Amino acid sequence: MQIPFVDLGSQYKQVKLQVFRHLDRLCKRGNFILGEELDRFEQEFAEYCQVRYAIGLASGTDALFLGLLSLGIGKDDEVIVPVFTFIATALAVSHAGAKPVFVDIDEHTYNIDIDKIKRAITRRTRAIIPVHLFGQPVDMQPIIKIADRYGLRVIEDAAQAHGAEYKPMLRRVGSMGDIGCFSFYPTKNLGCFGDGGMIVTNNKKIYRHLRILRDSGRVSRYIHGIKGYNSRLDTLQAVILRSKLRYLDRWNKMRRRNAGLYTDLLKGNRNLICPQEASYARHVYHIYALQIKKRDRVVSYLKREGINVFIHYPLPLHLQRAYKDLGYKRGDFSVAERVAHRIVSLPMHPFLKRYEIQYIANKILQLLN
Repeated sequence: MQIPFVDLGSQYKQVKLQVFRHLDRLCKRGNFILGEELDRFEQEFAEYCQVRYAIGLASGTDALFLGLLSLGIGKDDEVIVPVFTFIATALAVSHAGAKPVFVDIDEHTYNIDIDKIKRAITRRTRAIIPVHLFGQPVDMQPIIKIADRYGLRVIEDAAQAHGAEYKPMLRRVGSMGDIGCFSFYPTKNLGCFGDGGMIVTNNKKIYRHLRILRDSGRVSRYIHGIKGYNSRLDTLQAVILRSKLRYLDRWNKMRRRNAGLYTDLLKGNRNLICPQEASYARHVYHIYALQIKKRDRVVSYLKREGINVFIHYPLPLHLQRAYKDLGYKRGDFSVAERVAHRIVSLPMHPFLKRYEIQYIANKILQLLN
């Protein structure tokens, strides 16, 4: 049996009639850059995220990068980042001219260890980037308290957590910090047909600045007030995302159902640890990540059996050659290193069949037992 890691084809079948109808209308109008459909999607996504404003950008990485610039963060500043995440989170800090300062993670949620944040704060610290990793919200209230105490900005990296909810504040991720940053990479819970990103915020000043920043610093036609960037979400992608947004909650519910079935079948085996939903969170399972002893043996076996699995992420950021200049060494972040050595991501998407999940679980248990 062949089981793909994601299934974008089944998703496409649900939305293709709507997408083609809207694309036909767009192509006839020819308004491909900063068009009407983008304005509508920004309004709808802002409402979905429970914020006042949303700004469409070219990618999730650009959302983090321009978000940092919009908050005045740059040279000689430090930004606290979890050490276990996709490198784009740290790269955005570096490209802004600031220094990423890594913090270890909580072994159960894979999110930043809040108890260790204070130790990383210095007189140069300007912001914290909590990453809602794999679709699991970070415990935001303690982070906001730390930020308020030390005068720091909070930038939510919600690239993997579209629609996830933080129960204590009755808020969706992205709506609790100064800004929230999203990616619409095709495999995300809400993905387009290429690259795309979004910043959401309740701050009107930040919103206005970002609208100029994303469009070459343009304040009116051929008049440029600042040195800006070319980072606009294409209207074509906005058309696709508007169609998919209507299905997002339904698809997230299906992901949660599939995750629950995985856990029911796999829990109790002493050789693996299933992902745990925090009591304060409503996880949306962009990734279903297990910890398995002797992982490489399991991964090889599953791939031979037609099960496409991935490792997110095999090397924490402090051990990446790209960040060798920061001076970290092996052993500095023991939890992240241990998790990176054990973690494996199973196929996860809304359209997984029950028999496919049962097949995957049975293969894992047969090998481990």
